[in-house]
Amino acid sequence: MEKPQERPETQQSSPQMAAPDGGWGWVVVGSLFVTSALVFGLIRSLGVFFVEFVQYFDESAQAVSWITSIGLAMQQLMSPIAAAACNVYGARPVVMMGGFLSGLGFILASQAKSLLHLYMTMGFTSGLGWALVFTPTVASVMQYFTMRRSLAMGLGFTGVGLASFAFSPLFQYLVEVYAWRGALLLLGGLSFNMIACGALIRPLGNPKVVEKTENSTNLNRCSFLRSRIYECFELSLLSHRGFLTYAVAITFFNAGYFIPYVHLVAHSRNIDFTEYQAAFVISVTGVADIVGRVASGWASDLGKMRMPHMLVVWTGLLGLFLMLIPAAASYPGLLVVSLAYGFCAGAMTPLAFAVVPEIVGIERVLGALGLVQLIESVGGLLGAPLSGWLKDYTGTYTASFITAGSFIVLGMLVTMTLPYFWSCTAPLPPSPSNRKSQDCSIEDGLLKATSPDSVCETVPRGGYTA
Repeated sequence: MEKPQERPETQQSSPQMAAPDGGWGWVVVGSLFVTSALVFGLIRSLGVFFVEFVQYFDESAQAVSWITSIGLAMQQLMSPIAAAACNVYGARPVVMMGGFLSGLGFILASQAKSLLHLYMTMGFTSGLGWALVFTPTVASVMQYFTMRRSLAMGLGFTGVGLASFAFSPLFQYLVEVYAWRGALLLLGGLSFNMIACGALIRPLGNPKVVEKTENSTNLNRCSFLRSRIYECFELSLLSHRGFLTYAVAITFFNAGYFIPYVHLVAHSRNIDFTEYQAAFVISVTGVADIVGRVASGWASDLGKMRMPHMLVVWTGLLGLFLMLIPAAASYPGLLVVSLAYGFCAGAMTPLAFAVVPEIVGIERVLGALGLVQLIESVGGLLGAPLSGWLKDYTGTYTASFITAGSFIVLGMLVTMTLPYFWSCTAPLPPSPSNRKSQDCSIEDGLLKATSPDSVCETVPRGGYTA
């Protein structure tokens, strides 16, 4: 049974207890497995509905592409809100509310009469639900693991690959049997399972802002409000060089990463493959994705190579295989390139998240995940519509896939400019005491009762410089 929380006066000053590296953490990994499948696995498989929407609403590929892009952008744009809510209320109620909104969006979308209706339901409503589910669950897994963090992330994210394998042909079958309206109604019911996943998350300590508030009794009302905003949203990260560099890199990754999952089915249909052949391409990609995620997490935990270096390797290969997709004119060739693409796409995903604590420290990882997804939402919002416009302009998806690969390569080049990237050894992770010394910022002044002779201690810095 879970131990009762200690009284405020006996609590430690740290926002969370030490990571147990196992135990109930594996249950939280299971929650990440299901939620990642029902968020990004589902997003990847919406290409089946893409073809149906183009035909039913008689709209352009660019217009229909905005459905997925709005949902993805909302998931990322609202991630800071999810992080702030977790800092105040904890991850469990936030994830449960997100699961409810995710399912509600699909149920309302099943009654759509126009693309605008789909933008508001599948885009805004489900996208907001995905934001409340995904970031808090990822941060919870990171807080439960230290030594085996990459492996835990890799195992949790295998849900995306498994869903990519199963969902695409399943959705094709549901569309044929129940039409797209009935299929969306069933997806809404499936998404409600994320409510149960949220109930399984056990916090390791009090919400961060609650603990800070207990120690901030001497602040006036204005300073108290400002301190709450800084603590909820981790705004001090916006002056952190390593964080901002990585956020730009992730934005480029995001602009190209989801384009194949939106248009790969349509591309396969466009070169005269059958519906089930096109759906099977996504399934093959999903299998390779599963293997790539586990292999990448296991390899990075061996410690033979720094995680930023491994991330650059996988993203470079991913960009290359994306550009090769249009060159695969035969079905066996397309399957081979899709296998290679899926493996690299799966391998980079756990690393993209596991690198964040190395840059900002584990105590700020929740706020960092929220802010980085807010910034990268620009790429998610524009990537798929740009790809759709290129298809409408050129008549094929060749330029779309080349552009997607170019975005990934640009992100790889930006990653190589991270502080300490060219060092063979990783810097010491930022500790809470070092962070206070580094920031010595408005946030620290607000969270303490200030006095004329209060100064910041000088201690050695660890990790990336802000």
